[in-house]
Amino acid sequence: MLYHWFEMGQAAVSPARYTADAYRLFFNNPFNPISHTSAGRSAAAICEVFERTTRRYSKPAFGIAHTPTRFGTVAVLETVVWQSPFCRVIRFARDLPCDHTVDPKVLLVAPMSGHHATLLRGTVRALLPDHDVYITDWIDARMVPPEAGRFDLDSYIDHMIAIFRHFEGDIHVMAVCQPSVPILAAVAHMEEAGDPQVPASMILMGGPIDTRISPTAVNRLAADKGIDWFAGNVITRVPWPHTGRGRQVYPGFLQLTGFMTMNLDRHINAHKDLFLHLVRGDGDSADKHKEFYDEYLAVMDLAAEFYLQTVESVFIRHDLATGNMQYRGQKIRPQAISRVALMTIEGEHDDITGTGQCAAALGLCSGLPESMKLHFEQPGVGHYGIFNGSRFRNEALPRMTGFIRQHERSQMIAAAGKQPLLVDACSG
Repeated sequence: MLYHWFEMGQAAVSPARYTADAYRLFFNNPFNPISHTSAGRSAAAICEVFERTTRRYSKPAFGIAHTPTRFGTVAVLETVVWQSPFCRVIRFARDLPCDHTVDPKVLLVAPMSGHHATLLRGTVRALLPDHDVYITDWIDARMVPPEAGRFDLDSYIDHMIAIFRHFEGDIHVMAVCQPSVPILAAVAHMEEAGDPQVPASMILMGGPIDTRISPTAVNRLAADKGIDWFAGNVITRVPWPHTGRGRQVYPGFLQLTGFMTMNLDRHINAHKDLFLHLVRGDGDSADKHKEFYDEYLAVMDLAAEFYLQTVESVFIRHDLATGNMQYRGQKIRPQAISRVALMTIEGEHDDITGTGQCAAALGLCSGLPESMKLHFEQPGVGHYGIFNGSRFRNEALPRMTGFIRQHERSQMIAAAGKQPLLVDACSG
């Protein structure tokens, strides 16, 4: 019933929201003399803040139309190269010359933890000049019909193995936060089976590999509450008229409530600042606020079975770190990894994934030679700064690019043949 109450609340407030938006247009109309007064600007600002804080935010677009390259600025086209009912893999194809030397293929695995893959827009932009970039675009669970079946932690690993095989091993995988555990598990399972299509390298960024190390408030909440509390308090069914009606989910609006309450004062002050920017006519500052919150407030539902299994396995039992994680009845052995180079990245001030939690993967992968391992701690950044922002672009990205090129299989093959490896089509 929780989801139904939320939908009823949205419906109940919608007339007020539409009215506020109409008044905003009225008070902002330059032909209205009131719009040039302090009272008019204040009224318009109140209406806009009210409308924005009560609306339901839809999934944003990536909106990446161009990127700089060594050939100059080129167009970028989004194409879907692989899909299932729960995920699409999008390629950001660059319009490069037909005979350009191949850039490394990078699969950016977006977290399935509430926000859409577009949260990594800045990461994609940073990678595009020198890489052939792909991203997992997870589907909102409320939009997946029940007949598509369950989606649990094993299903996630199924997806990653299938995607790796689609690229036939010619891919470098980058996991941002939550996917680090299933990515490591998928690679370990493929290595144990001798699968030749494992990725060339994996970069784990702020991943909760071992949450016993430097536990954060997020980790302590899971340990203190226990899985029964989560199952009884945050799981509900998708109501009609959504496509996924009847599916059990951890709804996005509850996730957003958790995100907001962690830093409630900061969010309240941000909206106060938006009001002041609008009154003063500071369009640039107001636009930056809107751009951030258009992304931050757009959330997706998670399949209940995936969410509960992740909480229990990763944050309560620590299965991967303790050697007890299983996939389809088979034990996951990270020490079996011997061909896939591993880089871990952490943020100095990360309050989501504590220092050392991600780096623990290096110790678990004891079968890898040290020459195939690398760790970098990004100074002065929190969780978001691990994969976005100027410090990421200036400090972490060059190290990641160097690591990828060092372990690029196609380049090594081309070097062995003493000829540059070229693309066979003009689409990048």
